[in-house]
Amino acid sequence: MPYLLVFLLAIILITICSGLYVVPQQSAYVIERLGKFHHVAYAGLNLKIPYIDRIATKTNLRVNQLNVQLETKTLDNVFVTVVASTQFRVDPQNVATAYYELHDPAGQLRSYMEDALRSAVPALSLDDAFARKDDVAADVQRTVGAEMSRFGFTVVKTLVTAIDPSEQVKQAMDSINAAQREKEAMRQRAEGQRIQIETQAAAEAEKTRLQGEGQANYRREIANGIVDQIKSLQAAGMSIQDVNNVVLFNQYLDVMRDLSESANTKTVILPASTPAGYSDMLTQITSALETGRNA
Repeated sequence: MPYLLVFLLAIILITICSGLYVVPQQSAYVIERLGKFHHVAYAGLNLKIPYIDRIATKTNLRVNQLNVQLETKTLDNVFVTVVASTQFRVDPQNVATAYYELHDPAGQLRSYMEDALRSAVPALSLDDAFARKDDVAADVQRTVGAEMSRFGFTVVKTLVTAIDPSEQVKQAMDSINAAQREKEAMRQRAEGQRIQIETQAAAEAEKTRLQGEGQANYRREIANGIVDQIKSLQAAGMSIQDVNNVVLFNQYLDVMRDLSESANTKTVILPASTPAGYSDMLTQITSALETGRNA
């Protein structure tokens, strides 16, 4: 009799213990009673009726990630490989719906993502697809999130991690970029040459102006010197004709001296009789002046 009592107590204790269970943090258990959904048990110590209630499934409430890779084409008919990642989780308030509505949540989510990507990317050119990658991800998340929420899932974040065209397209894009950069470099070089030419032209113009001013000042000083010389000779009692002869003779000697001292001069041929040569030059100059006066 005592053995039977101990056996019964053991069975009762085992039965009670089998009705107690612990749900870990970030988990939820779906409890069925006689094959029908009864309730969802969350983290902590829980109690079920032995032999009547059972744990149908143990659901993880943490965020999961699904990676999707597919090939599609852009608006300008360039085929690209799109790699997208989405983070999703079971909605804690819809654990039963997530369990009973979807048999393969990851497969269903993959199908929704591929469909959304094939709708979003072909509406953009290749350049726009790269520039608006975040917009594509947001559009996919809205579309997929709305669909998965009906089945008790929450789409936390969707990322388009890569948009890869074919190798030939990449090479063509690199060639286009290189050509554009070379074109810009040529434009910059041409602009630099134009500025250099303008600067040189301005410098040459300034040089010519300064040379002209210097030459004018030089001639003015010479003229002033000649005037002073003429006044001095006239004050000494010389006639105007004699003064002119002296001045012209001095100029003639200065020209001959400068010509002989020039660095480019190799040979200077002078008349054997310098005064006679000067006399001829004076006659020619006088004749030219008379001709100009009479004209």
